[in-house]
Amino acid sequence: MLVSSKSVTRPSEVVPSSRHRATPPLVDWGANQVKLTDSVSVLVGADNGRYPSGNSVLVEGAAETVLIDPSVTVVHKGGAPVTIDAVLNSHGHEDHIAGNGLFAHSRIHAHHDDVEAARSLDGLLEVYGFESDARDDFAKMVLDEFYFEPRPDAEGFGDGYVFDLGGGVRVEAMHLPGHTRGHSGFIIDDVFFLSDIDLTGFGPYYGDAWSDLEQFEASLVKARSVEARWYVTFHHKGIIEGRDLYLEMIDGFHAVINRRHRAMLDYLETPHSVEEMALHRFVYRPHVDGGHITEVEHRSAFLHVQRMLMRGEVTEVEPGLFKRS
Repeated sequence: MLVSSKSVTRPSEVVPSSRHRATPPLVDWGANQVKLTDSVSVLVGADNGRYPSGNSVLVEGAAETVLIDPSVTVVHKGGAPVTIDAVLNSHGHEDHIAGNGLFAHSRIHAHHDDVEAARSLDGLLEVYGFESDARDDFAKMVLDEFYFEPRPDAEGFGDGYVFDLGGGVRVEAMHLPGHTRGHSGFIIDDVFFLSDIDLTGFGPYYGDAWSDLEQFEASLVKARSVEARWYVTFHHKGIIEGRDLYLEMIDGFHAVINRRHRAMLDYLETPHSVEEMALHRFVYRPHVDGGHITEVEHRSAFLHVQRMLMRGEVTEVEPGLFKRS
């Protein structure tokens, strides 16, 4: 049984509707199962984990096996190479919980602050904070393209929670909020799974209702301190070997925040509202389309404007209009 030195929350409702489903078959992933250590493998998603897929992490102990963030590729393939006793969700986003319903007979774990996203569709949608049509459109996408199934039996864990899988194999949760409130990484021996600190040129994503810019930066500093041989991201970069390369990549990733901030300050040489900043775009490129894009831009700009006001970098010259000081 999974054990830890810290407590875990257990909801009163423990039987989800998907429990009637059969245990998924064992699936040979071939070359797409990349073994890093005797106990840790990466199940590489389609296009090296490019969204909407991702790179799931398989951890095999003497007593139990866990799968971290079952991607849509796991669902498309129909299962994992071995029987899964528990699924660990790094946070409450649709692409990281896509396979929760597939593993109907496995336990589900997520950080206390994000566990409601695994328990219900409403809980998941609360993370994003979308409203009206954007909310409805996103809910449809989550159901149709990410195979969302509620898991009201999902259990919460906290920072430092240790999953002991037996035989000396331990998975330690590291709370890294900012992307979402409960976003977490996992340390497994000489492997560090960073989840959506994905080290891409796109940079950090903090465009949801549950995102926080200050927390994200603090989490990047915290993640930078982790020493490992292998660093694994859910998207794009995938498997990174060596601390020197990791430090170079995480520093470049972190620098995107300041680059966006400077671009927004330049834009505010003349007065603009947050709504105008959202339409101008500082996160996504102009060709990227989608009903939720403007809301993401709006939330990101709002967080930067709050930082500017705190630093005295801008002045609210009229209600809702901001100009560089």
